[in-house]
Amino acid sequence: MRFCSLGSGSGGNATLIEASQGITSTQLLVDCGFSLRELTRRLLRAGSAPEALSAVFITHEHGDHVGCALTLAMRHRVPLWTSRGTWRAIGKPEFDPALLNFARDGLALAMGDLELMPFAVPHDANEPLQLTCHDGLQRLGLITDTGSLTPSLVHSLQGCNALLLECNHDEEMLRASSYPASLKRRILGSHGHLSNGCAAELLAQCLHPGLRHVLAAHLSERNNSPALAAAALAGLLDSAQLSVASQALGSAWLDLGRSND
Repeated sequence: MRFCSLGSGSGGNATLIEASQGITSTQLLVDCGFSLRELTRRLLRAGSAPEALSAVFITHEHGDHVGCALTLAMRHRVPLWTSRGTWRAIGKPEFDPALLNFARDGLALAMGDLELMPFAVPHDANEPLQLTCHDGLQRLGLITDTGSLTPSLVHSLQGCNALLLECNHDEEMLRASSYPASLKRRILGSHGHLSNGCAAELLAQCLHPGLRHVLAAHLSERNNSPALAAAALAGLLDSAQLSVASQALGSAWLDLGRSND
């Protein structure tokens, strides 16, 4: 199994996961927060294309995660997965029911060469879900758009061989920023976003010898920097294990079967 970010931040989020067993291959797109033209460009840059996707999973209804998901699914006949709450929040648009599938917290999903385990997170959305993905050998955990650490969330990420981990903001930068007080309260609240410090706290609870890669993601362009996010996590990891996803370029492919070198 391998994965890459196609772009991560308030301007749009998408993560591509690929697993192969023999002659079969599964490509899962988690979130789709770009226009179809831009997403297609980013998929091509990663060596993929919309028609190569096996499924799209939408974690919640915010625009930087939904983007062109419905158009993509309809145009390229790609199955769409999300929670019932997210679907209600999107507004139940006209959509082919044959392509629509619902996910639930704690209910495993078989998807080609992958098994997905959705889990609930505290975020200001309607039934948001994040994921772990397992290919029979390795486990990848994805956790963004989360305001606080709950015991069930931490439990869900145990034993992962790689993590895509939200490092949204540096708390001091955010508090000193020109953001309105209401927006600061939202981001800093229990249903907002993880700070660099909270991300490091979560990582410390998920460390084990089999953890190969950590990709810091969903960085605020105004209230964080790659250097600050990396510094918050660096004391827990070897430098070869740590990468930072950008809004413009996402990340390189990270292979769970070998170290990032």
